[in-house]
Amino acid sequence: AVDDLLKHADQAMYAAKGAGRNRFSYFTPALQVAALNRMRLTNDLRGAVKGGKLRIYFQPIVHLRTGRIHKAEALVRWQHPVRGLVSPLEFIPLAEASGLIVEIGEWMLRESAHWALRWRDEHHPAFQVSVNQSPLEFQREGEGYERWFEHLRAIGLDGAALVVEITEGLLLDASDSVTRKLLQLRDAGIQVALDDFGTGYSSLSYLNKFDIDYLKIDRSFTRNLAPQSSDMALSEAIIVMAHKLGLRVVAEGVETELQRALLLAAGCDYAQGFLFSRPVPADEFDTMLRSQRALA
Repeated sequence: AVDDLLKHADQAMYAAKGAGRNRFSYFTPALQVAALNRMRLTNDLRGAVKGGKLRIYFQPIVHLRTGRIHKAEALVRWQHPVRGLVSPLEFIPLAEASGLIVEIGEWMLRESAHWALRWRDEHHPAFQVSVNQSPLEFQREGEGYERWFEHLRAIGLDGAALVVEITEGLLLDASDSVTRKLLQLRDAGIQVALDDFGTGYSSLSYLNKFDIDYLKIDRSFTRNLAPQSSDMALSEAIIVMAHKLGLRVVAEGVETELQRALLLAAGCDYAQGFLFSRPVPADEFDTMLRSQRALA
């Protein structure tokens, strides 16, 4: 039937796009199975969002010089009733394609704000929680942060308690909408971090043009850190450049004592990674902070 032919062509087109565009793809039955799986998983995700089944996890961001937890990155997790823990690498693209990412982003903000308020009160008045923003969310026309700001005002939380993490690709071809949103965040006191720095294509002029507060060195650099290595040289260059521009630096993916020591010696401000802790549920993170306070 013509309908089937069009559906199959559509699936082949998505496969070609997914493989990097500027190519063609033949339809195969495996594509149909994959499309059905995506559709089922998207429907399950929609149910999880509506039914409050998503979970928020936090990974500590450690101040390298003192070794204390000053910040946390908020991450979303989904425990599927049949499939178990579904990787964000699998469900975030589905959330973006279906528009669910907007609801997930709003929920993440409310949860992050709730915990940031508590941790500022109980642990440190300058504690910050970082929230990731999908490029799709950030680039939406006509959608600002008014609802975010209303919520922060309603619970009495200072904007400085939050950091919004965006990818550097967003700044490459910043539209009026992106620029307007960055100004909105600045005016509300919310800081901005550039995630995965060094892996994209930003011109360095963007670091001056926009109000960026943190650079996050991508784990692909951290993974191979060794004295005299090119990754070490690049990391040192990023740290020096960031400090010259008045930005602070967070290294991602720190897993060994050697990496920690090299980054500290290079003047890196903060680090996160399995050396300190994996992402953990909010109550476990709360316990971690209590232990830190007890030791102090």
